[in-house]
Amino acid sequence: MSNYQRLRITGACYFFTVVTWHRQAIFNDANRIQILRDALRKVKQTRPFQIDAIVVLPDHLHCIWQMPDGDADYSSRWREIKKAVSRQIDPTTNARHERLIWQRRFWEHTIRDENDWQRHMDYIHYNPVKHGYVQQPGQWPWSSFANAVKKGWYPADWGAQPPSHIHDMELE
Repeated sequence: MSNYQRLRITGACYFFTVVTWHRQAIFNDANRIQILRDALRKVKQTRPFQIDAIVVLPDHLHCIWQMPDGDADYSSRWREIKKAVSRQIDPTTNARHERLIWQRRFWEHTIRDENDWQRHMDYIHYNPVKHGYVQQPGQWPWSSFANAVKKGWYPADWGAQPPSHIHDMELE
């Protein structure tokens, strides 16, 4: 049993990587992406948080959340999101009564400063290019990149060339 301790800072910003069970391509169509979006929306209604960036690939997702002041409980939010998605995608369970949609855990990183936030934003938005799904971030439909462009955070053609400041980041 691992004795990993998650860092919990109320009101902090966190980067997450959440992976499907055995890297199965669960999120390979618009209907399943919508199930995930609905689960995120539902949990946000009862346990608010802000999503600064997100990308959903067939076998994993990355996102940045800003937690509300006085709250650092991202784990229960992920539990509820995973449960809601799992119930709709595959109702069967194993001997441990688990639905085999998600890996049991997730990886998180506490965003330290604005530079750290920007590097993780860039990593998220470039991820579909990194994995060979598209040539530019704006071509991937299941990403917050288009919203980031609308906010003026990126030019529309950003990511046509690999961003050199994220080449050493391996957050899969």
